[in-house]
Amino acid sequence: MTAVLTRSAAVAAGLAADRLFGEPPAAIHPVALFGKTMQAAEHRLYSNRRSAGAVYAGLGVIGAAALGRIISRPRRAVSRFGSQRVSWTALSAATYVAVAGRALTESASRVADAASQGDLALARARLPELVGRDPSGLGTEEISRAVVESLAENTVDAVVAPAFWGAVAGAPGVLAYRAVNTLDAMVGHRSDRYLRFGWAAARADDFAGWIPARLTAVVVACSRPASVSRVWRAVRLQAPAHPSPNAGVAEAAFAAALGCRLGGVNVYGSRVEERPLLGQGPPASIGDIGRAAALSRDVVALLAALLSGPSIIRVMRASRGRGARGNERKDG
Repeated sequence: MTAVLTRSAAVAAGLAADRLFGEPPAAIHPVALFGKTMQAAEHRLYSNRRSAGAVYAGLGVIGAAALGRIISRPRRAVSRFGSQRVSWTALSAATYVAVAGRALTESASRVADAASQGDLALARARLPELVGRDPSGLGTEEISRAVVESLAENTVDAVVAPAFWGAVAGAPGVLAYRAVNTLDAMVGHRSDRYLRFGWAAARADDFAGWIPARLTAVVVACSRPASVSRVWRAVRLQAPAHPSPNAGVAEAAFAAALGCRLGGVNVYGSRVEERPLLGQGPPASIGDIGRAAALSRDVVALLAALLSGPSIIRVMRASRGRGARGNERKDG
């Protein structure tokens, strides 16, 4: 139990670091370096078969987990602080590089700023920072929907899921999750090239995000108590119609909490997908982007408080206990 509390506090520290400092520069970002490494691996391993994709995904995830293990347990001679302190620091650092909550809301704000000023061309140009759909020809309403849906889905993928796996499995867990999610973004597409090769990465991402997506819905409801019943109904009745077992849950929860409607037709190059309607109320608008970004930030803040709270209480109790023992010695 003590180890779980320690991991939870370390993850909360990583979430706080992301909010304070944002992501590391792209040139030295470990996730970007991982992506380049896996691109090179794809050139060598690619075959239009599920088995080849499973080998590819397995190598990436095992390598990331092994790195997490290495940084968590260096040789004792390297550290003057003891293995637990090093492990705590490693998990905080791993969480910091794996999450991207601040970058997510900043990208959303840039799109909203351009759209609110009437510069739809600039808003469309900025939209690929958040979504993979074709932005050409999108109007204000569709741009708003795309950003709100991305904020919902990526609050899971870029914040709650890495935090969850860090709390459960330490630095190996958080880095393995980031590897899975990155590989899904790289090859987990329904295109001719990746339909088979990317199958393993896509299924692994679905598995890794299943609990975090539902945890996100719970934290969304806690962040907006007045919407608890709406969030519950949307997640229970509407989310199952979404093609993604996890994105649908997050999008339904956000739509219900914000009182807007998401879903519709998405265009990905030559592929068109019809997404189910989620939530109740008017379609998402530019104003809903700011509200969704605020909700995402509140989810992160509440999650960090939930993760760090037990350790803070434990430290306070221990401090009071030491103080009481000191007073007893003085009285004696």
